[in-house]
Amino acid sequence: MPPSSPTPSYAAVLRTPYASRAFGAALLGRLSYGMVSLSLVLAVSAATGSYSAAGAVMALFGATSVFLSPARAGLIDRYGPRRALPPMAGLYAALLAALAYATWRPGGSPFWLGALAVVAGACTPPLGPVMRTLWSDLVADRELLQRAYSLDGVAEELLFVGGPLLVGVVVAAASPAAGVAISAALVFTGTLALVTSPAVRGARAARPDGAAQGPDGPAAGAAGRRMLGVVALRHAVVVTAAVGLCLGALDLLVVAFTEQRHQGAAVSWVLAALSAGSAVGGLAYGAVSWRTPNRVRLALLAAGLGAAVAVAGLSPRVYVLVVAAAVAGLFVAPALTTAYLIADESVAAGGRTRAGAWVNTAVNAGSSIGTAVVGLLVERVSPVLCFALAGAPALVCAAVVARGALARTSVEPDGAVSRP
Repeated sequence: MPPSSPTPSYAAVLRTPYASRAFGAALLGRLSYGMVSLSLVLAVSAATGSYSAAGAVMALFGATSVFLSPARAGLIDRYGPRRALPPMAGLYAALLAALAYATWRPGGSPFWLGALAVVAGACTPPLGPVMRTLWSDLVADRELLQRAYSLDGVAEELLFVGGPLLVGVVVAAASPAAGVAISAALVFTGTLALVTSPAVRGARAARPDGAAQGPDGPAAGAAGRRMLGVVALRHAVVVTAAVGLCLGALDLLVVAFTEQRHQGAAVSWVLAALSAGSAVGGLAYGAVSWRTPNRVRLALLAAGLGAAVAVAGLSPRVYVLVVAAAVAGLFVAPALTTAYLIADESVAAGGRTRAGAWVNTAVNAGSSIGTAVVGLLVERVSPVLCFALAGAPALVCAAVVARGALARTSVEPDGAVSRP
């Protein structure tokens, strides 16, 4: 490992040996994830002439991609990224190419497209968790690692903002299926560049159990124990699921809020404010040397997000909602950064990719559930109550985790977490 940086900063993160090349390659591959969802929806709807078919195909793709993420990450931990990532990326890219071919012209079979989407989602390479594991390997200093995770999270946020914009450019010039094909090329090229970088060449496959003895009791290394038996990791997963639920609910509530006021075009401004707030919050959070224990910070950040979402429902005008969304965004990237730090320090090297994947899965699953639940409520209860209900899970989970974390701190005043 490289020596600790005497002055942790974002520049020091990028100056870490081998980090810039690996980070750039991972971002290239992850740009595919920012493009593929919208590209696939547009391509399937154009090929089948049915938005319901497009929604069903996208739901199948998303479900297998999200819920099988820990299993794919476990393969990375077991066999190492150089052995496990190329087959995943190759198969995933080939299946996306098949979807692009099948949707290039009208008349595609929804059943056939759904089957391809299920298998493609199951093969999605976990480039985000892999890159965060590499950060942990490359960066020895914990404060510098916090900055690395913050930088990674903000960059990913920008990819998911810029990806749909690129899809718009592609669709204006070619068939929507071209966006799916470009997504396939990006993920394959980015993955190959990542696995051939010096940072990955030095990474080895580790024990698949990810054994560790942390401050919260035996970790997943004990025979027959599951990784979620680690209390700190379980708390991180629960809180980030609540964060995802807030975000998924907020997306739909913003649409309902603006349409009720006949200002549907303002949706993009509200969501852009949320992303901008997240980017600013992530960069500011990463630049601070915190002394508060990670689990206490995670609880406070989740509570801040939940409160901001609940208060956003009181906005009398759309421009006030834009400000409220920006304030809510300030807590998003810091909360996710802290959750990934907890995941990294809760397990041994052999389980870090899988631990990070559990956090990632929790966010995405929570987002899907939040959207589905609010979709059922938004026409039945008042918008103010919907916003309050959207923020409530984050507040409840934050209170539960804070209570446990503070009880732990009373036993260990320094709040230190022993590294495996």
